[in-house]
Amino acid sequence: MKQRAKKLLTLTIAATASLSLLAGCGQSSADTSTAAADNEDIEDSSVSAEPEETEEEASSDASDVTVKIGTMDLVNGDLIARYEDLYEQLLGVDVEIVSFDSGSDVNTALASGSIDISELGSSPTALGISNGLEYEVIWIGDVIGSAETLVATEESGVTSVEDLAGKTVATPFASTAHYSLLNALELAGLSETDVTVLDMQPDDIYAAWLRGDIDAAYVWYPVLSELQETGVNITDSAQLADQGIITADLVVARTEFAEQYPEIVENYIKVQIQANEVLLDDPETAATEIASVLEISEEDAADQITQYVYLKGEEQADYLNDYIADALKATADFLVEQQSITSAPDLETFVNSINTSYLEAALAE
Repeated sequence: MKQRAKKLLTLTIAATASLSLLAGCGQSSADTSTAAADNEDIEDSSVSAEPEETEEEASSDASDVTVKIGTMDLVNGDLIARYEDLYEQLLGVDVEIVSFDSGSDVNTALASGSIDISELGSSPTALGISNGLEYEVIWIGDVIGSAETLVATEESGVTSVEDLAGKTVATPFASTAHYSLLNALELAGLSETDVTVLDMQPDDIYAAWLRGDIDAAYVWYPVLSELQETGVNITDSAQLADQGIITADLVVARTEFAEQYPEIVENYIKVQIQANEVLLDDPETAATEIASVLEISEEDAADQITQYVYLKGEEQADYLNDYIADALKATADFLVEQQSITSAPDLETFVNSINTSYLEAALAE
């Protein structure tokens, strides 16, 4: 792994340690508007007619666009932006927020063109790129720490990853939690066949937990906090980061949409930069705003903030260029090993899937 990746690992571990003391088909809404040409006769030949709008100019007119932004209610700048109405204020177009439970659902929506921009984990991002989805990584929402955790029921008797042999564990497939779970099993000398791993959405995990159908689960908030009330923490993504297994929540934009409306994407990045400033510079305000959006206590929100690492706008380009492509490639290779996908693209494919031009434009203003 490159030096930059090592730097991110150090940042992740250090931040987690110091603060812990601390994953529907439809029509795209990105319809273009076509300007009507002026067809009036010109009586005075000395007066020049205004030139007609070119097809390219007409297609980039965002005045009638409704941008559809996907969210998984991840604890990052997206929640701040929604609380402060930053999308409506800075994007300059109508905005529709579309909620998802998992990154696989986000990929389905992006593939159908029913959303334009969305957050999702690094694992489903790697899966989407490997499957040829035409989108670009434009932002790092957060680096995941203990916000994703493997929790076991007290009744299971599980106190370590090794104890999961013969047990039933639930996680949303193709998510960062799934990726972390499989890596945790491998590091403990277990294979996926040694454990019954079930594909469940977070809400279904909670229901199965209450029924006693599962012994453990690897999942994120808000379901994670419900499991932790009666369960036992076994390992988490911060501990796995200590061993080089780093996961992140990313933001992607459909390539077609981004090329047609680059200013909207640039303004989206400006929103994220502003929101991250709140998270980094005023965590108390961030906790209040996140608590309001998620309808949780401010204390819970403040605790969740400590379980992620957030990057400033000026830090994003380096990590996107020097770390994310390698991480996505490593994730895809691991998914091949686990037979989740048949093959993984080469590193260049992942490098080309990262586009920092919108970030650079946002920072230049």
